[in-house]
Amino acid sequence: MKRILFFIFLLSVINIFSQTSAPKFSNEFLSIGVGARALGMSNSYVTTVNDVTAGYWNPAGLVQIEKDFQVSLMHAEYFAGIAKYDYGAFAARIDSASAFAFSIVRFGVDDIPNTTKLIDADGNIDFDRISSFSAVDYAFMFSYARKSKIKGLRYGASVKIIYRQVGEFAKAWGFGLDGGIQYDYKKWKFGLMARDVTSTFNAWTSSLDQETIEVFIRTNNELPENGIEITLPKVILGIGREIKISNKFDFLGEIDFDLSTDGKRNVLITGDPVSIDPHMGVEFGYSKMIFLRLGVGNFQKVTDILKNDKITYQPNFGIGIKFRGITLDYAFSDIGDQSDALYSNIFSLRFDINKQNYTQKRFE
Repeated sequence: MKRILFFIFLLSVINIFSQTSAPKFSNEFLSIGVGARALGMSNSYVTTVNDVTAGYWNPAGLVQIEKDFQVSLMHAEYFAGIAKYDYGAFAARIDSASAFAFSIVRFGVDDIPNTTKLIDADGNIDFDRISSFSAVDYAFMFSYARKSKIKGLRYGASVKIIYRQVGEFAKAWGFGLDGGIQYDYKKWKFGLMARDVTSTFNAWTSSLDQETIEVFIRTNNELPENGIEITLPKVILGIGREIKISNKFDFLGEIDFDLSTDGKRNVLITGDPVSIDPHMGVEFGYSKMIFLRLGVGNFQKVTDILKNDKITYQPNFGIGIKFRGITLDYAFSDIGDQSDALYSNIFSLRFDINKQNYTQKRFE
């Protein structure tokens, strides 16, 4: 039943493609986040990110990867397993001052029943005519980072290609550009990430066969048309700090401010066209092997059944283990709707590889 309702919803939103627009939540699958470490810290990561996931969070952080190569993988499921979210990335140091990365993000709902052909030409219901399709979003990101001649300053950029498909009904190709900087001043860390700096354009094309068109007409649904969807820029500002508590204990904290430019949003600081959404996270480390993470974000103003205004928030939790070049991270996090029933268990893996170690093992 959930999949059928989801299919009906998809048919209703296809009308978005009929005109050039800049709707809220365009390409919103790229706002979920990657890596269980960052998710456990409520996505407060643009300033302190220093691994392969920087290709997503802030490409400037790529020059801080500790080994010659890094590989990261993540899988998550949302809405009781209906939606699947996958991420994979590879990063490499070019030299002591630069690095690059390639990242892939997939968010999709598979096996959605297609009931547009349920009734045959004679008006009979034929369940054998039910097929299935997927609604899938892909992002391919190519990132480059470099250290500045200014001490403590790093910068980077990501080119991203978007591919979105709703079965055989519609598909879109998009292109966008992200840019970021990081700056270290003593023990303080500062970061800025500008997403979709030139605005990201998704060009939609629809392709319905004649039978499906007739179904749309008989059911009084508008026929989708080709069009362009625009994702407006978003700027994320962050500040963080690392503190060495003792020889074995470390502390890392960061607070970020998301500045969206697509109009008024239901966040802590609302405005038109700019709204500000703060979130923060902390990480406690032991011997650089075991990590505990906490975060809070998604602050929203809501009205309860008694018409009293209040502010809600979303807590997140995570842990991590690092041993001999392998890091396993776990996060208990939500996609952002603040429903306890939809919290997900998220795991991610990271592999650190050195050229010298790889060559030795190959010839041993």
